[in-house]
Amino acid sequence: QVQLVESGGGLVEVGGSLRLSCAASGRTFSTDTMGWFRRAPGKERQFVAAIRWSGTNTVYADSVKGRFTISRDNAKNTVYLQMNSLKPEDTAVYYCAARGYYSGSYHPTSFDYWGQGTQVTVSS
Repeated sequence: QVQLVESGGGLVEVGGSLRLSCAASGRTFSTDTMGWFRRAPGKERQFVAAIRWSGTNTVYADSVKGRFTISRDNAKNTVYLQMNSLKPEDTAVYYCAARGYYSGSYHPTSFDYWGQGTQVTVSS
């Protein structure tokens, strides 16, 4: 089992920045890929970004490319999501997720472990 705890959400104005953190514990050695997803009110959970524990491979949704950066600190078992130039449409609950294998799919069902989520609200 892998436990994930997100932090860093909050209220920010348009154009502002936030950094989300996801602390992993448990069987973290079995983790291959970490991801960030978000769910806006009335919408389905949406992929945002992913990173592999080994190497530097990163993947982003088109809607956040150039504005969001995913990174990891293996020594701290923590993954970050730096969010810049925030827009009102970025408002959502952001979830951290993990899986123990590599896949080219970033559908939510391909991830095994989930955090409880952290709210990000961008005010206009």
